[in-house]
Amino acid sequence: MLAVVKIAGQQFKVKAGDSLYVPHIEGNNGDTLEFSEVLLTDNDGTISVGSAVKAIVKAEILTALVQGDKVIAFKMKRRKGFRKKHGHRTHYTKIQVTEIA
Repeated sequence: MLAVVKIAGQQFKVKAGDSLYVPHIEGNNGDTLEFSEVLLTDNDGTISVGSAVKAIVKAEILTALVQGDKVIAFKMKRRKGFRKKHGHRTHYTKIQVTEIA
């Protein structure tokens, strides 16, 4: 069974047993999560979309906090002596989809 689920404003295509990185979700390792905002399901060729979807995606947190790669934002204006350097690392949570019910 395949599902498209909306997690923290982003859409992910998931199957049972998949592990993926999603934007940071509060919780500890081993906690279970339920995502009720399922946009599409495909069950052996039977596709249901929109309000016809009656599924819930259940997942487990594998790693509570994972930091992404460092991103540098550098601004400069030539001949003015203006230089600004900012950087950040985006936080993610690694989850594993246990079932689509």
